Amino acid sequence: MNERNLLAEADRRALVYLDGLAMQRVFPDDKAIAALAAFEQALPEDGSDADQVLCQLDEIGSPATVASNAARYFGFVIGATLPVAAAAERLVLAWDQCASSFDNSPVADRLEKVAGRWVCQALGLPDQSAVGFGTSATACTLACICAARRVLLARQGWDFDGDGLLGAPQIRVVLAETAHITVKKALRVLGFGMNHLHYAPVDQYGCIDPARLPELDERTLLILQAGEVNTGEFDRFAELIAIAREANAWVHVDGAFGLWARASSSAHLLEGVELADSWTTDGHKWLNTPYDSAMAICRDADALAAAMNSDAAYASASKDAQKNLTLEFSRRARGIAIWAALAHLGRTGLKAMIDRHIRQAEELASTLRNAGYQVLNRVVLNQVLVRGDTDEQTIAIRQAAQASGEVWFGPTVWQGRPAFRLSLCSWRTEDADVEALGALLRRLKDELS
Repeated sequence: MNERNLLAEADRRALVYLDGLAMQRVFPDDKAIAALAAFEQALPEDGSDADQVLCQLDEIGSPATVASNAARYFGFVIGATLPVAAAAERLVLAWDQCASSFDNSPVADRLEKVAGRWVCQALGLPDQSAVGFGTSATACTLACICAARRVLLARQGWDFDGDGLLGAPQIRVVLAETAHITVKKALRVLGFGMNHLHYAPVDQYGCIDPARLPELDERTLLILQAGEVNTGEFDRFAELIAIAREANAWVHVDGAFGLWARASSSAHLLEGVELADSWTTDGHKWLNTPYDSAMAICRDADALAAAMNSDAAYASASKDAQKNLTLEFSRRARGIAIWAALAHLGRTGLKAMIDRHIRQAEELASTLRNAGYQVLNRVVLNQVLVRGDTDEQTIAIRQAAQASGEVWFGPTVWQGRPAFRLSLCSWRTEDADVEALGALLRRLKDELS
């Protein structure tokens, strides 16, 4: 099969898969998972025809996928992929660009610069900020923390690039007790040491209590949250950042999904977030782009560029080239899907999508309260944190819902006890899908009481 026919066949199979999403189990059944054993083979001596490889991938692989690209997936704050973003990815794949700099790809360089400006405009962040499109919020957090540490040390007269960390002044990290694990991972990878972090006490909503904030100074990195992963709540940015400014500390905001609320009617919940020094957010969550498209955003563009610079004698570029803003040297043009999504939605469409999910979350919470569930959060965003009458019932209901194949959501632990978390962020999720989720949970609670 020639290249054109092979790609056409891949597109045909992909469209068949998409057409069947509404009828597919949200989580694959045991038979589909068991069939994956067919992939467990030794590396073949002689390769197979390309069409046979594609056939095997589809016929064995597709039934074993999780339908996170469908309407009734409510787990892990994962959005489906907007058709325009998926189409852009297909074209970018055909281009096969090394999107490190203008010399490697003028179109990628230009589009990612535009996408970066649009992201800042959509989120109400400073126009001069640098925006690096990285692989994940984890990688982008790592890049921002690298820039923060380098600047904080420079303020102490320390040359991080030349002298490293041996003998360097100690940088204090203050973060919430509820900080996301990916933030802790980035800190651990960078050598901060989990035993040396300073955890700020939180209120009943999982947000830092300003009255109990540990002392900050000019050697402090303060990490705040836009969208606590269970409750969806926000730290009190204006108040906390004012304290940090007085101490000359650096403020980073982990906003993997919650930062997008700045583009909605609920933007007031993030008042003051624009005063921080750096931010991270994901595209695959509330913007509904494919995976591998997150953003490191830094108010001081030079600080991020200096921390991430990877110029070489054979490959120099402008300081705002993506290879000088992210961890990757050779990279794909992941910011183009961001550009496509924002070009398609515009401010109005983006606001409407996010507003719809927030409304759906509020309505779902009301339905579950009426059904006798404990809704544990205030539901200010798109997260609904739920518990049954007992821990055993909570676990049983979640397991039964997963086993049904009708929906999927995952477990969590809140204040030491089991709960489950329902996330509304897929562009495919209509009101009827939320009503079906509520009806299923009402029935399961009755059956398992």
